[in-house]
Amino acid sequence: MHNCVILPPNSTVMPERLRFHRGALATGCSSAPLERRPPVESRIVSRADFDAVIFDLDGVVTRTASVHARAWKQTFDEFLARRATGDGESHRPFDLETDYAAHVDGKPRYDGVRDFLAARGIELPEGDPSDGPEMETVCGLGSRKNELYNELLEDVGVEVFEDTVSQIRAWRGMGLKTAIVSSSKNCAAVLQIAGLTDLFDVRVDGVELARLGLKGKPAPDMFLKAAELLGVEPGRAVVFEDAVSGIQAGRAGRFGWVIGVDRVGARETLLENGADNVVSDLREVPTRS
Repeated sequence: MHNCVILPPNSTVMPERLRFHRGALATGCSSAPLERRPPVESRIVSRADFDAVIFDLDGVVTRTASVHARAWKQTFDEFLARRATGDGESHRPFDLETDYAAHVDGKPRYDGVRDFLAARGIELPEGDPSDGPEMETVCGLGSRKNELYNELLEDVGVEVFEDTVSQIRAWRGMGLKTAIVSSSKNCAAVLQIAGLTDLFDVRVDGVELARLGLKGKPAPDMFLKAAELLGVEPGRAVVFEDAVSGIQAGRAGRFGWVIGVDRVGARETLLENGADNVVSDLREVPTRS
């Protein structure tokens, strides 16, 4: 049975999420210095200044990071255990504290597989998206992770951040357009389980990323596609993200305001990677109707 749990903005029900962000690696699209932005105090979400608000899913709207992390760990640990030897390869178990943030958080599934394997000096055939979870290919490992994720999601349900949901409803009431952007191919299912599908005018997720041949975060493609589908200029849209790769994507796309969402103590990391400012509760964002 599916469950939807409403979380207060500063909930610490799953403190392991804190560990995922510490030690996150910056992997921006460019080595150029970040351009100077107007002071945070001078910005406000209003119809005069913005036409749309765009949200990452996990960590901003829902809390499913621990489910993703558990699925990744089981997938890679099973795989590594089967590879008894391998010159130049590292077979130590997947580390939730370092490997999650550095290699898979916020990225499309196959990119996460490739990045983690590369970090361990392991090469596998790419395979095909139709590969089953038993196949030792990049796509096969991705299928195994997705299989485990869906099983876990069925068991634990979806937790929703109350502050985000209330603010989305308020901003929609002001006439702002809304979009959800997620690298996950399970985005639509998660929104349906949580009862949030009607909150978003546009959804750009892992399914659309593959269909349209978009690049995943930290490239800005997914956010730019969302703005295009909404019919707004990037400079007239606000992006909300909790992952380093997503913050970098928002900045690379030159969105009008890139706000980091920190529920785990990662404020400085988000600011260092390009967030204009960071909040722990979306109701902190200045708004004028």
